[in-house]
Amino acid sequence: MEGSCGKPACEAHKFHDPPLDRAISLLAATQHAVVGLAQLKHLGLTTSAAGKRVAAGRLHRLHRGVYSVVEPVLLTRKSRLTAAVLACGPEAVLSHRSAALLRNLGLRAGAAIDVTARGSRGKGRAGIRVHSAATLTTEDVTVIDNIPTTTLARTLLDAAQEATRRELERAIDRAEQQRLLDMTAIDDVLARADGRRGATLLRSVLDEHRLGCTLTRNELEEAFLQICRRAGLPPDRVNAWIPYPDGGGAEADFLWRGQRLIVEVDGRDVHTTRRAFESDRRRDQRLATLGSRVVRFTWRQVMFEPGQVAATLRALL
Repeated sequence: MEGSCGKPACEAHKFHDPPLDRAISLLAATQHAVVGLAQLKHLGLTTSAAGKRVAAGRLHRLHRGVYSVVEPVLLTRKSRLTAAVLACGPEAVLSHRSAALLRNLGLRAGAAIDVTARGSRGKGRAGIRVHSAATLTTEDVTVIDNIPTTTLARTLLDAAQEATRRELERAIDRAEQQRLLDMTAIDDVLARADGRRGATLLRSVLDEHRLGCTLTRNELEEAFLQICRRAGLPPDRVNAWIPYPDGGGAEADFLWRGQRLIVEVDGRDVHTTRRAFESDRRRDQRLATLGSRVVRFTWRQVMFEPGQVAATLRALL
């Protein structure tokens, strides 16, 4: 029997098995275009057949036993995260800074993707940093966008091992803003921490930090907040919503409630159009009619004259 190409049927279908192709495509569609060799075998593809698909350009090797079904240049961040987890075994999960990145908690991405896995599988693979799963339990694992990852509570504990205090504060504020913070779950993780590095910092931040009060949006706001803290004049809220009596309202960059002081920090690339300038002044006037003092600092003042900014702020307060 011959195929339509004139070759024996087995040759005609050597690289073309529609049902199998469909199954692989469906799997990849749920995993950000990435598949693992163990999964391919479960679908009926042999190791040698996977190798032939790589040679034919139908699969693209990302790690040993991990492939993408599209050109690597087309992969997304989530594709890379998925590939790293698949490379480290069936019980591996995304963790530490990489899990925080997936949750949009504002932590800087590490040089490698953080994965927590059992045994040594995945160790030594380029672009992956493997952490021990010795203390990981089923309660510490969840799934986000079909990527196995640590729960928020465990992610915060892991991140606290190497994050600065300010980074951890911002991560907690981001979690609170997204309504993800579960203090019961965090207490449970801390109770099982057994002296792990990072537990002390996480407890301290949770005890002393007012949730959501320092959620800065950019480098300029972060720099101004540090000036306030070093001067011993922390604001009550950052990016606080001030409601108007007749409806609507305005967002204040920094607010000191007791002194009814609002500080706005103006970046280099905003408030530059005439319309924005006029809008800002009308907003300041409206807030003043409600009894607030509105003071503005420029980007240059915040970045290059922190001492003068602190002195001015101290006089205002």
